[in-house]
Amino acid sequence: MLEIKNLVVQIEDKRILNGLNLTVNNGEVAAIMGPNGSGKSTLSYVIAGKEDYEVLDGEILLDGENVLEMGPDERAVAGVFLAFQYPLEIPGVASMTFLKAALNAHRRARGEGELTTPDFIKRVNATATQLEIPKDMLKRALNVGFSGGEKKRMEILQMALLEPSFCILDETDSGLDIDALRIVSEGVNALRSPDRSFLVITHYQRLLNYIVPDSVHVMSAGRIVKSGGKELAIELEANGYADYRESEAA
Repeated sequence: MLEIKNLVVQIEDKRILNGLNLTVNNGEVAAIMGPNGSGKSTLSYVIAGKEDYEVLDGEILLDGENVLEMGPDERAVAGVFLAFQYPLEIPGVASMTFLKAALNAHRRARGEGELTTPDFIKRVNATATQLEIPKDMLKRALNVGFSGGEKKRMEILQMALLEPSFCILDETDSGLDIDALRIVSEGVNALRSPDRSFLVITHYQRLLNYIVPDSVHVMSAGRIVKSGGKELAIELEANGYADYRESEAA
């Protein structure tokens, strides 16, 4: 379970999060929606441990442990995974080399033995097939020359291999056509389990047609200002964020 209590964050002396509170239970898919500039991506970065953000107050507890006291690598081993809105290209690093290094680093940190090359290849190929990732894509440098859909599928592949307990999807629908959105969503849905939670950040309700959330939270001015069920996303799609911008101005 993830508990965020009174989180206050700034960057370059600009306050972004203003006493944010949020709880995501085990097995829950929680969606966060809100207007541009409301702090959605900042929240994802702070949970994952991105530098440059200054935490002024609050806690982020993952199964009772304050992740703010951990480095980004320690958070990853503890179970935090962030799928970026715009995954980076890494020229010169083969996708399979990256995947094997990441997976074995996690296994070492958990006191497990490293996978042999045959076992690793077998596991990657099986997962890639489920995500409709062609084998020639795995032979390329990481994300180099990938389409938006290919980059997102590669991140879901990483998530499936690392088996995190808390997954953050930061606008993972950005730049995806309908076919790519369906494939990525099916990959996410296949990973849903009672022991794994998701925080899905999006502007649009269309993603939530594919990844149906258990809860929806509206973010404005660095706070959660309204929470509800999946019907709240439909309401936002119909009415927009005008009411929340007005409350923010007030």
